[in-house]
Amino acid sequence: MRTAVIDIGTNTLLLLVVDGEAGRVTPVLDVCRFGRLGQGLDASGRLHDDAIARSLDICREYRARLDELGVRRVTVVGTQALREAANAAAFVAPAEEILGAPIEVIGGHREAELAFRAVAATFPDLAGRPYLVVDVGGGSTELVATDGARVTSAVSVPIGAVRLTERHLKSDPPTPAEARALIADIDGHLAPLALPSGVPVVGTAGTATTMAAVELKLLDYDPDRVTGLRMSPAEVDRLLARLLELTVGRRRGLRGMVVQRADVLPAGTAIFARVMHRVGAPEMIVCDRGIRWGIAHEQAAAG
Repeated sequence: MRTAVIDIGTNTLLLLVVDGEAGRVTPVLDVCRFGRLGQGLDASGRLHDDAIARSLDICREYRARLDELGVRRVTVVGTQALREAANAAAFVAPAEEILGAPIEVIGGHREAELAFRAVAATFPDLAGRPYLVVDVGGGSTELVATDGARVTSAVSVPIGAVRLTERHLKSDPPTPAEARALIADIDGHLAPLALPSGVPVVGTAGTATTMAAVELKLLDYDPDRVTGLRMSPAEVDRLLARLLELTVGRRRGLRGMVVQRADVLPAGTAIFARVMHRVGAPEMIVCDRGIRWGIAHEQAAAG
């Protein structure tokens, strides 16, 4: 049966259409659009009218794609921006009407488990080995520890690429003081967490994949080349230092850069860098497949 998953995040709206048969998932369409639903949310606690309008336009586009592809079942989830916005209903109600499906606003723990499920399905060779899945979103970051067979801990913390950019990186390029404040904020959120030591980090979502695309200097984004790329802590630190030195305009010109992420990539990269230092990770392994894939695999398994 042809099904779809829509993941409504703080920065992006993602549409995945798959054919599921005998527990297998075959992708038909995988699309990313930038609604920046969390614009100004950290300061105001509310969704901005412009962000709502942009994101509803994307919902209309996605509804048309679903109709074209003959999708029979649609699952829609919302994450951090819809969890915390006081006026979330101003987006949710019209979006549900457009999409013809309810929007389930999932908690951080559920989001973390779905990220783990996507990674486990993508990298079966990691089975039996401990690792830490890190999903850096626009408004929150999910960290999922596994012993290689099951989730041993999962936590969501309210630090994300959009949120921390708006909070700290106000200059272009950021000043050294702004960069220090960014790092201190991240370290402060990570310090009290019970995290494993010496395990690899598996990075999912758009920050990780854009880091990989820039590292590979891709002219055209290729999920197969990005998935499985391994970056050392030193390589991540070097990339972060480079991004912080550049203006947004110069970042947009980097090969591999998704231009809509150019302003928020330094903050997202900083989260990965500090997580790797916090746990003493030997490397980061990049995974193109995030929570939308976790839902697709879950549904395929359930039949």
